[in-house]
Amino acid sequence: MRDHPKEIPSRFEPVIAITMGDPMGIGPEVVAKALCDPSIMRLGKFVVYGQNQPLVDAAECAGMRPFWFRIAKENMPTTRGVAAEPVVLDYGHEDSLSNTRAPSRAGGLLSKAFVEDAIADALRPVGDPRRVDAVVTAPIAKESWSMAGFKWPGHTELFAARCKATRHTMLFESPRLRVALATAHVPLMDIRNMLTIGRVFDPIDLGYTYCRQLGIEKPKIAVCGLNPHAGEHGLFGDEEERVIAPAIEIARRNGIDVRGPFPGDTIFIDAAAGKWDLVVAMYHDQGLIPVKLLGFDRAVNVTVGLSMVRTSPDHGTAFDIAGKNAASPNSMKAAIELAVKLAHAKAAYASHGKGHGAKDEMASDAALDSLGFEDTDAE
Repeated sequence: MRDHPKEIPSRFEPVIAITMGDPMGIGPEVVAKALCDPSIMRLGKFVVYGQNQPLVDAAECAGMRPFWFRIAKENMPTTRGVAAEPVVLDYGHEDSLSNTRAPSRAGGLLSKAFVEDAIADALRPVGDPRRVDAVVTAPIAKESWSMAGFKWPGHTELFAARCKATRHTMLFESPRLRVALATAHVPLMDIRNMLTIGRVFDPIDLGYTYCRQLGIEKPKIAVCGLNPHAGEHGLFGDEEERVIAPAIEIARRNGIDVRGPFPGDTIFIDAAAGKWDLVVAMYHDQGLIPVKLLGFDRAVNVTVGLSMVRTSPDHGTAFDIAGKNAASPNSMKAAIELAVKLAHAKAAYASHGKGHGAKDEMASDAALDSLGFEDTDAE
């Protein structure tokens, strides 16, 4: 994979929101450990949306002294005016948490509030003193959200809805692989009925734009088949010929260098060797198994197609090791680094690259409209 960031404004210092995730998971630990790294702290200004006490407990368990400024949520004046050191926007309510490291209603209510407020601040207009330039989300427990009465499958769907993103894709960045998903948090048995030409086209098109943001001028994209051996010309299923190949053809007509469908059991070998800049997988585990196998400790989840930058470490709450100083912060660090890079790219685009990006977007819309395909829904 090739990764050459564009030139960025020299005086731009991004403000990065970090949501703490479920307080009873490893979120507080990986956030505290990541922000104690001087190389991370030099990248911008940081505001943590969470609770101060779990962060203090995690820092002390790791042998670190708390090094941030605490500001009660209701007293937070601005984000642009914060000091260079990280600021913790403290939501309090520690007494609502149990001592059990497990999903809980309280954990769901709190982690959802952290994310909602960070999204709201990221959606503020340029120049608003409370605006943040990117959001990095520590892991939430989907079960905790369900216990709290929230029906969102996860962060990705919530961000897409709040941004009114009719087209969005879950993409994973790692040192050796870059993978986008045609379907994400859906049961395996439902994939066949959900897979449409539009759902396959979107990750190709949005993934292409994402690669361009990273400075890859002519991204090379490979698309997986759904069935064994990519269907073997219809012997093991017709989705490749009926759904996937037409989506690839639309993208190629739109000027994207995309090939496939390839068997899912072999294409990642070439991708890991650097032949492809992006692989589009048809379902969650098809794409995530190779990503986590080759780069679990450095993989980052990115939601592409949003009006804001959102990244996340590619791991869960890990309740089983929470509070034991056993969690690695490497994926969180990688998520922060990528968020900063994308925030700079977005700022550079706003300053210098509007024309070219608008042209790409109009061409994509024209390709879809001419063939009668509608955008996939955000929810």
